[in-house]
Amino acid sequence: MSKEGLPRKEASVLRGHEGAVLAARFNRNGEYCLSCGKDRTIRLWNPHRGLHIKTYKSHGREVRDVHVTPDNSKLCSCGGDRQVFYWDVATGRVIRKFRGHDSEWYQQAYDRSVRAWDCRSHSTEPIQIIDTFSDSVMSVCLTNTEIIAGSVDGTVRTFDIRIGREISDNLGQPVNCISLSNDGNCVLASCLDSTIRLLDRSSGEQLQEYKGHTCKSFKMDCCLTNTDAHVTGGSEDGFIYFWDLVDASVVSSFRAHVSVVTSVSYHPKENCMITASVDGSIRVWTS
Repeated sequence: MSKEGLPRKEASVLRGHEGAVLAARFNRNGEYCLSCGKDRTIRLWNPHRGLHIKTYKSHGREVRDVHVTPDNSKLCSCGGDRQVFYWDVATGRVIRKFRGHDSEWYQQAYDRSVRAWDCRSHSTEPIQIIDTFSDSVMSVCLTNTEIIAGSVDGTVRTFDIRIGREISDNLGQPVNCISLSNDGNCVLASCLDSTIRLLDRSSGEQLQEYKGHTCKSFKMDCCLTNTDAHVTGGSEDGFIYFWDLVDASVVSSFRAHVSVVTSVSYHPKENCMITASVDGSIRVWTS
């Protein structure tokens, strides 16, 4: 498949973090993005204009992931201080801190459990604890009725919270990132054997493998483009890769950063993406 239309032109560089940037995420409509990192801060940007809007400070250690609610009013962040911080976007105030995990966190999980809290409640105690993993949970995705988690124990587990059912797919390699296809039918799993695997969610069948990048020691994002036509992910050598979804061929690759690419986020509608790196920069790419 042609690489025409895929982003590889650098549109802007977002600078402000001191040290490694560990995650960068578009909001739901792609108008803004959030970033977080080793400097214990969260930053809100207009990536299309290269503008820094606001900085959020309250974490005592590095911030490893951040997400915004669909209505853009609240943030949720996690990191080395073993708590989930729930923020008001407009005021920058921390509304609540949720405790419960015993270890440092990646993406709302880093010990051997996944925990859920009710943000409408005044309680800081989890309403549900899922602790069937045998090693650290590195990545979590949500649907309206399911929690999907990837673990160093080599599994991707789906929990149907309506009926209490768990389905486990064993990939045989440590999983450090998962993401869902836009149609919700597939899950993409980045593993520490430098392979990204595509799974059919209904059957658990492995549909394809994507290789060429290096992923052995770092937690790095992977995702599908907004049309589900391509898979994209970073590499420890600073490159970004695009693969054809169906035949797994590398259709585009380029050096995006001078060091490890920790995060990739694809715009929900446009041919645009943001990448982040331990080199401290966030870069905006267009076609």
